[in-house]
Amino acid sequence: MALEQFWTRIGVIGNSSLFQRSFVDRMRGSWSIDNSPAFTAFDIMTRLVSPYDLNPLNLNPLRKLIEDIVDFAAIHHCGRMKLFISATNVRTGRVKVFSQSRLTVDKVIASTCLPLVFQAVEIDGEYYWDGGYMGNPPLWPMFYSSRSRDLVIVEINPIEREEVPRTAHEILNRLNEITFNSSLINELRSIEFVGRLVDEGALDGDRYRKFLVHMIRGGHDMSALGAASKFNAELEFIQHLKQLGRAAADAWLERNFNDIGVKGTIDLSPMIRVPRPEVVQPQVTAAE
Repeated sequence: MALEQFWTRIGVIGNSSLFQRSFVDRMRGSWSIDNSPAFTAFDIMTRLVSPYDLNPLNLNPLRKLIEDIVDFAAIHHCGRMKLFISATNVRTGRVKVFSQSRLTVDKVIASTCLPLVFQAVEIDGEYYWDGGYMGNPPLWPMFYSSRSRDLVIVEINPIEREEVPRTAHEILNRLNEITFNSSLINELRSIEFVGRLVDEGALDGDRYRKFLVHMIRGGHDMSALGAASKFNAELEFIQHLKQLGRAAADAWLERNFNDIGVKGTIDLSPMIRVPRPEVVQPQVTAAE
């Protein structure tokens, strides 16, 4: 399969990368590269030096790989499924959604552009960064372009964590998770609100659709992976992630397959309900 070929080639490149797990991490079975001297130096450098200075030629090894493997003409003419990818407009701060009919390698690169690592990608006179800042992923194209009521979300970054981050790496990791999940939570809140109004009869069910939301969660194994693991491109790690993904999908299908098209399989309320603010009544004391 083309997808497996793509990730295998990523892993082969990753095996020769300077970003490698330390000996201690390998012995502990950790996939983090937080203790990699090369990654630590790179992480510090990206916070001090702009990618326009650090990478003036704007080299991106992902571009050549996408050009070699992805058949964009086939994507443009595919009628069996719909594809949407998002990028963040640097100038306006708004999300831009690209549909498959005019998808290009530049638009794919823009949707993955980390602003501290790569220069913003220019498309039609506008500049774009990773779409996760404003749409991770954008759900609203599904409302207008799909007839299905089922919406399946694959969770990679956990929305909630029990522990409070203490170290600098943990704090930055949690900040990234909250930032990238904020747009998703807002859209889920809108879905839950409209669905509740449809159930209560306040909205016309023929005009407004109640979406059935499902979520395949990564579980503890994915939650244990910090932000630095996203820079770990070892083939062994990629194969490990593939196994985790298949196991999570199989377990979800085993539990919820019969509910598809019938009801949502995740309770959105505790995730998105906003608690009411406490109202403090003013204290009035009569003067004697």
